[in-house]
Amino acid sequence: MRTQLLSPPVMAVCGLAIGAIARMLDIYTQNLGEIFSQMAMWILLGALISVYSPSPKRAAVNVLLFCLGMLATYYAAAAITHGVYSRSYIVGWTVFALCTPVMAALVWYTKEPGWLGRAVAAGVVAVSALSSLVLFDGFRIYDALIDGALIYLLFFRKIRSGAAI
Repeated sequence: MRTQLLSPPVMAVCGLAIGAIARMLDIYTQNLGEIFSQMAMWILLGALISVYSPSPKRAAVNVLLFCLGMLATYYAAAAITHGVYSRSYIVGWTVFALCTPVMAALVWYTKEPGWLGRAVAAGVVAVSALSSLVLFDGFRIYDALIDGALIYLLFFRKIRSGAAI
């Protein structure tokens, strides 16, 4: 069942839905809109998709389709609702989305034993924390919760051969 849920078409649809939801959260809520605008949340979602995907190649495709779907509906909804975004903001998130296949494939290997998986996991957590500090005006309580979930997922949850242990 996990293979069916983590199929590329389902990931694209999930991305499309979450993009619209994220835009609505920006409009109608302050805190949830802020949380879903942070890179740390998208790193966590991408890591979840990656580690539960059946292969590194599938992780790359799943995360790319999820991110592109999310961006498509987010910015379409922003245009419909007359949201104001600079071109550099859109380009930045698009470049990030286009880099996700490589990152997703690397994150898939964090579930493998050994120093390489741990080094990649540490790098993912570091990038998540640093993105909050450098790009989004500092580290907040929800950043600590998101990074805590990321640490649990990448370091403590045992995932082998496509099944959680």
